[in-house]
Amino acid sequence: MRVRLLLGLSLLSTGLLSGAFGYGAANLVPTFRSVPIEMRLDFHAELMKWNGITVQGAMVVSALSALALAAVTRRRSRALAGTAGALTVSSFLITRFGNVPINGRIKQWAVTAPPADHAEVLRRWELFNDARTLTAVAAFGLLIAVALHRQAHDPPATEAPRTPEEERPAPCPPAPAE
Repeated sequence: MRVRLLLGLSLLSTGLLSGAFGYGAANLVPTFRSVPIEMRLDFHAELMKWNGITVQGAMVVSALSALALAAVTRRRSRALAGTAGALTVSSFLITRFGNVPINGRIKQWAVTAPPADHAEVLRRWELFNDARTLTAVAAFGLLIAVALHRQAHDPPATEAPRTPEEERPAPCPPAPAE
């Protein structure tokens, strides 16, 4: 039961995280590129206020639940869940040391003016965003693999484990008398 709960929590949180990053990469970034720079900076700065809470929360729950899942499973499931946890931690580190410092600069630009090299700085933010999106999506994919592996190799929850006696073939009944 504990493994099922951890798997469910890790799938939910990592799915939300990869979905949020995927939506941002597929929709927000292209939109950012197509609007005037002042609008992008204002929107980006405001968006980061909300993302700081929700995305970091999803990253923490995702990493902890995947690593806990790795701790309570064995063999292939352990390796997959552990790798998923490490990828989620990577997403966090990319965000913390890549995107967040640039977000701080963008907040300043929104109230002043962007510097001459703003296009290069924004390009770096997008590269960090692509990297954290890929790590989150890969983590989600690995957790799906854990779920599929467990489903294929575990008995259904309604079926009681079989005893060694039940595993032996039943003896053949005697032949009917004629």
